[in-house]
Amino acid sequence: MSFDAHRCPNGHVTYPGHTVCPDCGEEQTETIDLSDETGEVVTWTKSTATPPGVRQPNTLAIVEFDVDGASVRALGQATTDEIETGDTVEPVYVEELRDPDAGIRERESQAWDGFRFEPV
Repeated sequence: MSFDAHRCPNGHVTYPGHTVCPDCGEEQTETIDLSDETGEVVTWTKSTATPPGVRQPNTLAIVEFDVDGASVRALGQATTDEIETGDTVEPVYVEELRDPDAGIRERESQAWDGFRFEPV
């Protein structure tokens, strides 16, 4: 499983990817897998009123990755409530970010897997 950021020919990196770069309008042609990278927690929050099937509390973090001198930020769940601004984290694959049987969507209607951020 990969955790993909995208880069345009001018070196701008975004997550998630876009058809065209939001900075310069060029087509984003390169994919960069962040799953083996580490990043730094820029900020975090803890949600105690979560949607059906999402764990309570749900700690979320904005993490900044350095990709060949360009920075890119990603928002995602943390693996623990013990996370602080400035922590170094790595993406960790999980099969279910939420309970697919909770809520109104059919299990087959979407992917339920993804990445959480774990302190290293």
